[in-house]
Amino acid sequence: MVDQSRARRLAKRISQIVAHAIEHEIKDPRLTMVTITDSRVTGDLREATVYYTVLGPSVDEAPDLAGAAAALASATGVLRSTVGQQTGIRHTPSLAFVADQVPDEARRMEELLARTRESDAEVARLAAGARPAGEADPYRAPRERGDDGDEVE
Repeated sequence: MVDQSRARRLAKRISQIVAHAIEHEIKDPRLTMVTITDSRVTGDLREATVYYTVLGPSVDEAPDLAGAAAALASATGVLRSTVGQQTGIRHTPSLAFVADQVPDEARRMEELLARTRESDAEVARLAAGARPAGEADPYRAPRERGDDGDEVE
């Protein structure tokens, strides 16, 4: 039987262990700007997916995603051993590292929102001095009925 709460607790613990190991135990310089963002564990507790982001050395410089992925791939065995020692479960889950797409998607959404705001401002500017193309009241006025029931215009 799958215990989802146990899987969530284990995933959280794996995130903490891997982040601590990357920061304090693994001496690979390519991992200095790696941040663990989330982890997921399957219901049978056999496989864990660890999500990470990589920051660049400065705001203007692009991060070294390939180098970080290679460093994490080479450190997977050590990290799995560390997870096994610190969790104390019978079967240590295999670790798979996946670059987190959330920051890139958030940046893309911010750019889309900025373009939308600009186009809304342009539409508001154009609509400020606009007049209707036809009559002021384009709808037909309802016809009134006279005393004898006939329609009067």
